[in-house]
Amino acid sequence: MGRTYYVEEDIGQYLSDLSTKFKPYVTGLLIGQCSSQRDYIIRAVRTPPKEEQKEGNTSPSKLESIDEEWINAHASQVSRMLPGGLLVLGVFIIATPELSKDSQNALRKIIFSIEKSLTKRRLWKPAEEEVSDRAALQVCSATKKIVCRTYDVQDPKSSAKPADWKYQSALSASWLSLDCTVNVNIHIPLLATSPNHDLEKNIKNGLNRWSKQIEDSIFLINGQIKDDTELLEGQKKLRGNTQYSTQISDIKVLTQLSQGSSHRSTATVQVCSGSINLKGAVKCRAYVHNNKPKVKEAVQALKRDIINTLNDRCEILFEDLIINEGPHKKSRNSWKNPFTFSSTSSLLNLILHCIWSLWCTKVS
Repeated sequence: MGRTYYVEEDIGQYLSDLSTKFKPYVTGLLIGQCSSQRDYIIRAVRTPPKEEQKEGNTSPSKLESIDEEWINAHASQVSRMLPGGLLVLGVFIIATPELSKDSQNALRKIIFSIEKSLTKRRLWKPAEEEVSDRAALQVCSATKKIVCRTYDVQDPKSSAKPADWKYQSALSASWLSLDCTVNVNIHIPLLATSPNHDLEKNIKNGLNRWSKQIEDSIFLINGQIKDDTELLEGQKKLRGNTQYSTQISDIKVLTQLSQGSSHRSTATVQVCSGSINLKGAVKCRAYVHNNKPKVKEAVQALKRDIINTLNDRCEILFEDLIINEGPHKKSRNSWKNPFTFSSTSSLLNLILHCIWSLWCTKVS
């Protein structure tokens, strides 16, 4: 039995509008949330046109000319803007009947290409029981016929499986939102012993160590440590409605000071040319479906939003510095003087779902 996708009703009209405006085909992303029982798609976003395509609403006439790199870049930017609990859950293509035969192969290539691109940037690993199916939606621009299939992105040899596509009104209107704030104080040494150990790798290593602390942290929800029970257990429904009056904001994150005797580490002395200190507060938000959500699902969504938020902001903050370092992996002496963070940098409202500030100081 294939998966069932519950889809926001407005998406149907959005896809219909695209089918009349763009010929011979148009591609885009499907945004949503997956769970063990149901999958939800709450938004569809078409691939933005490149500069040379902005004059008219036409695409190249052959599917072989689909620019995977451009679609991957779009998926990466969209993924950066998504709050916890939401992800790029699939792709769609609206094509003329003449191109329909090759559309499924094009969708398969795009799905695996996007997943490979997004996986490279992640600091967390998917859980073993996590749903790895991604949706491939094919729409005929002439007949408006919809064909939905899924591919397992964890299996490179995965074949297409049929899936149901069901529209539902106000799908996400009563979803739960969870808010938390995490104080950040990360010290990243810049090693001098390895000339090839560049800035980007140093930052990545430092964030990897910090992300493991977040993954091992304990979350208090309304002052309690909850096991894998239903998140809404004990909550009251609104009168005459199936919706819950719930916005959980009393969430505290407790990180472990040590990893216990089973994970002992040995102190080492390293020669460094400088260091980077990341200090500030990360305010994050995650959304969870209201179909008997589990505490485990909510905590996982929050953890990933915390990790993704800091990782994305560091990419933005250090982007120019890393580019200036050049493709030849120049030594740190080449960037040490031109770019020094001596003042407080405040990054506010970069993404709608997350407001945070980051102070970064480089000590030479």
